[in-house]
Amino acid sequence: MKLYWAPHSRAFRTLWLLEESGLPYERELVPLGSARLKSAEYRAINPMMKVPALEDGPARLAESGAICAYVADLAPDGRLAPGIGDPARGPYLHWMFFDAACMESAFVERMAGVAIPPRSAGWGSFDQVMGVLEDQLATGPWVLGERFSAADIMLGMSLWYGMHLLKLVKDRPVLEAYVARCVARPAFQRAEAIEAEGLTELEKAASA
Repeated sequence: MKLYWAPHSRAFRTLWLLEESGLPYERELVPLGSARLKSAEYRAINPMMKVPALEDGPARLAESGAICAYVADLAPDGRLAPGIGDPARGPYLHWMFFDAACMESAFVERMAGVAIPPRSAGWGSFDQVMGVLEDQLATGPWVLGERFSAADIMLGMSLWYGMHLLKLVKDRPVLEAYVARCVARPAFQRAEAIEAEGLTELEKAASA
Protein backbone atom coordinates (compact mmCIF):
# COMPACT_ATOMS: atom_id res chain seq x y z
CA MET A 1 0.00 0.00 0.00
CA LYS A 2 1.13 3.56 -0.68
CA LEU A 3 -0.19 6.52 1.30
CA TYR A 4 -0.08 10.00 -0.22
CA TRP A 5 0.03 12.45 2.63
CA ALA A 6 1.09 15.85 3.93
CA PRO A 7 1.64 17.23 7.43
CA HIS A 8 -1.05 19.38 9.02
CA SER A 9 -3.89 17.64 7.23
CA ARG A 10 -6.46 14.89 7.76
CA ALA A 11 -3.79 12.52 6.50
CA PHE A 12 -2.59 12.30 10.11
CA ARG A 13 -5.43 9.97 11.06
CA THR A 14 -4.50 7.65 8.21
CA LEU A 15 -0.88 7.64 9.39
CA TRP A 16 -2.08 6.75 12.87
CA LEU A 17 -4.38 4.03 11.51
CA LEU A 18 -1.66 2.48 9.37
CA GLU A 19 0.75 2.49 12.30
CA GLU A 20 -1.88 0.76 14.44
CA SER A 21 -2.58 -1.82 11.73
CA GLY A 22 0.87 -3.36 11.64
CA LEU A 23 0.54 -3.70 7.86
CA PRO A 24 3.47 -2.79 5.59
CA TYR A 25 3.04 0.46 3.67
CA GLU A 26 5.02 3.20 2.01
CA ARG A 27 4.50 6.93 2.02
CA GLU A 28 4.80 9.67 -0.56
CA LEU A 29 4.90 13.20 0.76
CA VAL A 30 2.70 15.46 -1.37
CA PRO A 31 2.97 19.06 -0.12
CA LEU A 32 -0.27 20.98 0.25
CA GLY A 33 -0.71 23.39 -2.64
CA SER A 34 1.92 21.66 -4.75
CA ALA A 35 1.75 21.06 -8.50
CA ARG A 36 1.78 17.33 -7.74
CA LEU A 37 -1.75 17.57 -6.34
CA LYS A 38 -2.99 19.09 -9.60
CA SER A 39 -1.24 16.64 -11.91
CA ALA A 40 -3.27 14.32 -14.10
CA GLU A 41 -1.57 11.34 -12.46
CA TYR A 42 -2.62 12.38 -8.96
CA ARG A 43 -6.11 13.45 -10.01
CA ALA A 44 -6.63 9.87 -11.21
CA ILE A 45 -6.09 8.80 -7.61
CA ASN A 46 -8.00 11.61 -5.93
CA PRO A 47 -10.00 13.89 -8.25
CA MET A 48 -10.48 16.32 -5.35
CA MET A 49 -6.70 16.98 -5.50
CA LYS A 50 -6.31 16.63 -1.75
CA VAL A 51 -4.54 14.36 0.71
CA PRO A 52 -4.75 11.72 1.95
CA ALA A 53 -5.11 9.14 -0.80
CA LEU A 54 -4.22 5.47 -0.88
CA GLU A 55 -3.16 3.02 -3.55
CA ASP A 56 -3.34 -0.70 -2.87
CA GLY A 57 -2.72 -2.57 -6.10
CA PRO A 58 -5.63 -1.67 -8.38
CA ALA A 59 -7.56 -0.06 -5.51
CA ARG A 60 -7.39 3.72 -5.35
CA LEU A 61 -9.28 5.66 -2.75
CA ALA A 62 -9.38 8.97 -0.97
CA GLU A 63 -11.29 10.46 1.99
CA SER A 64 -9.58 9.77 5.30
CA GLY A 65 -12.58 7.93 6.74
CA ALA A 66 -12.78 5.60 3.73
CA ILE A 67 -9.05 4.89 3.94
CA CYS A 68 -9.33 4.12 7.65
CA ALA A 69 -12.27 1.78 7.09
CA TYR A 70 -10.51 0.04 4.20
CA VAL A 71 -7.24 -0.54 6.03
CA ALA A 72 -8.98 -1.50 9.28
CA ASP A 73 -10.72 -4.37 7.51
CA LEU A 74 -7.34 -5.59 6.25
CA ALA A 75 -5.64 -5.52 9.64
CA PRO A 76 -5.06 -9.02 11.03
CA ASP A 77 -7.02 -10.57 13.89
CA GLY A 78 -9.80 -7.96 13.70
CA ARG A 79 -7.64 -5.68 15.80
CA LEU A 80 -9.12 -2.49 14.32
CA ALA A 81 -12.52 -3.51 12.93
CA PRO A 82 -15.04 -6.09 14.11
CA GLY A 83 -15.71 -8.51 11.26
CA ILE A 84 -19.01 -9.12 9.51
CA GLY A 85 -21.11 -11.26 11.83
CA ASP A 86 -19.52 -9.80 14.96
CA PRO A 87 -22.22 -8.08 17.07
CA ALA A 88 -19.84 -5.14 17.52
CA ARG A 89 -19.78 -4.49 13.76
CA GLY A 90 -22.96 -2.39 13.84
CA PRO A 91 -21.89 -0.04 16.65
CA TYR A 92 -18.45 0.18 15.07
CA LEU A 93 -19.90 1.40 11.76
CA HIS A 94 -22.19 3.80 13.61
CA TRP A 95 -19.24 5.55 15.25
CA MET A 96 -17.09 5.43 12.12
CA PHE A 97 -19.76 7.43 10.27
CA PHE A 98 -20.56 9.65 13.26
CA ASP A 99 -17.38 11.64 12.74
CA ALA A 100 -18.11 12.96 9.23
CA ALA A 101 -21.88 12.97 9.61
CA CYS A 102 -22.08 14.77 12.96
CA MET A 103 -18.80 15.94 14.44
CA GLU A 104 -17.42 17.92 11.51
CA SER A 105 -20.78 19.61 10.91
CA ALA A 106 -21.06 20.44 14.60
CA PHE A 107 -17.60 22.04 14.51
CA VAL A 108 -18.55 24.14 11.49
CA GLU A 109 -21.75 25.21 13.24
CA ARG A 110 -19.83 26.40 16.29
CA MET A 111 -17.00 28.08 14.34
CA ALA A 112 -19.36 29.92 11.99
CA GLY A 113 -21.85 30.80 14.71
CA VAL A 114 -24.64 29.43 12.55
CA ALA A 115 -27.98 28.97 14.25
CA ILE A 116 -29.79 25.99 12.72
CA PRO A 117 -32.88 24.47 14.36
CA PRO A 118 -31.73 21.11 15.79
CA ARG A 119 -34.65 19.35 14.12
CA SER A 120 -33.43 20.53 10.71
CA ALA A 121 -29.74 19.76 11.22
CA GLY A 122 -28.69 16.17 10.64
CA TRP A 123 -26.23 16.49 13.54
CA GLY A 124 -28.72 18.15 15.87
CA SER A 125 -26.41 20.68 17.51
CA PHE A 126 -22.84 21.04 18.72
CA ASP A 127 -23.88 20.50 22.34
CA GLN A 128 -25.94 17.44 21.44
CA VAL A 129 -23.04 15.86 19.56
CA MET A 130 -20.62 16.45 22.43
CA GLY A 131 -23.17 15.18 24.95
CA VAL A 132 -23.76 11.98 22.98
CA LEU A 133 -20.01 11.33 22.86
CA GLU A 134 -19.66 11.99 26.58
CA ASP A 135 -22.44 9.53 27.35
CA GLN A 136 -20.87 6.86 25.12
CA LEU A 137 -17.41 7.31 26.60
CA ALA A 138 -18.43 7.72 30.22
CA THR A 139 -17.62 4.08 30.97
CA GLY A 140 -14.84 3.84 28.33
CA PRO A 141 -12.05 3.49 27.82
CA TRP A 142 -12.97 3.33 24.11
CA VAL A 143 -16.08 4.00 22.08
CA LEU A 144 -16.75 0.23 21.88
CA GLY A 145 -15.99 -0.25 25.55
CA GLU A 146 -12.82 -2.24 26.21
CA ARG A 147 -12.15 -2.71 22.50
CA PHE A 148 -10.04 -0.14 20.65
CA SER A 149 -10.97 0.23 16.97
CA ALA A 150 -10.60 2.46 13.93
CA ALA A 151 -13.66 4.33 15.19
CA ASP A 152 -11.49 5.68 18.02
CA ILE A 153 -9.00 6.93 15.46
CA MET A 154 -11.76 8.82 13.66
CA LEU A 155 -13.33 10.27 16.79
CA GLY A 156 -10.14 10.76 18.78
CA MET A 157 -8.42 12.69 16.00
CA SER A 158 -11.39 15.01 15.47
CA LEU A 159 -11.69 15.67 19.19
CA TRP A 160 -7.95 16.39 19.36
CA TYR A 161 -8.35 19.00 16.61
CA GLY A 162 -11.44 20.38 18.31
CA MET A 163 -9.55 20.82 21.57
CA HIS A 164 -6.03 21.82 20.55
CA LEU A 165 -6.36 23.60 17.21
CA LEU A 166 -9.92 24.85 16.93
CA LYS A 167 -10.34 25.47 20.68
CA LEU A 168 -14.00 24.47 20.46
CA VAL A 169 -14.17 21.54 22.88
CA LYS A 170 -13.67 22.91 26.38
CA ASP A 171 -14.39 21.88 29.95
CA ARG A 172 -15.40 18.32 29.08
CA PRO A 173 -13.34 16.04 31.34
CA VAL A 174 -14.66 12.78 29.86
CA LEU A 175 -13.62 13.79 26.34
CA GLU A 176 -10.31 15.23 27.53
CA ALA A 177 -9.44 11.95 29.27
CA TYR A 178 -10.40 10.01 26.13
CA VAL A 179 -8.14 12.12 23.93
CA ALA A 180 -5.31 11.70 26.45
CA ARG A 181 -5.67 7.91 26.12
CA CYS A 182 -5.54 8.22 22.32
CA VAL A 183 -2.43 10.40 22.38
CA ALA A 184 -0.69 7.97 24.74
CA ARG A 185 -0.91 5.12 22.24
CA PRO A 186 2.49 4.21 20.74
CA ALA A 187 1.06 4.24 17.20
CA PHE A 188 -0.18 7.82 17.68
CA GLN A 189 3.27 8.84 18.84
CA ARG A 190 4.91 7.13 15.86
CA ALA A 191 2.55 9.05 13.56
CA GLU A 192 3.57 12.28 15.31
CA ALA A 193 7.23 11.44 14.67
CA ILE A 194 6.49 10.79 10.98
CA GLU A 195 4.67 14.12 10.77
CA ALA A 196 7.63 15.91 12.35
CA GLU A 197 9.98 14.30 9.83
CA GLY A 198 7.69 15.42 7.02
CA LEU A 199 7.71 19.01 8.27
CA THR A 200 11.51 18.96 8.44
CA GLU A 201 11.70 17.63 4.90
CA LEU A 202 9.40 20.39 3.64
CA GLU A 203 11.41 23.06 5.45
CA LYS A 204 14.65 21.80 3.89
CA ALA A 205 13.08 21.76 0.44
CA ALA A 206 11.81 25.33 0.90
CA SER A 207 15.22 26.62 1.91
CA ALA A 208 17.17 24.78 -0.80
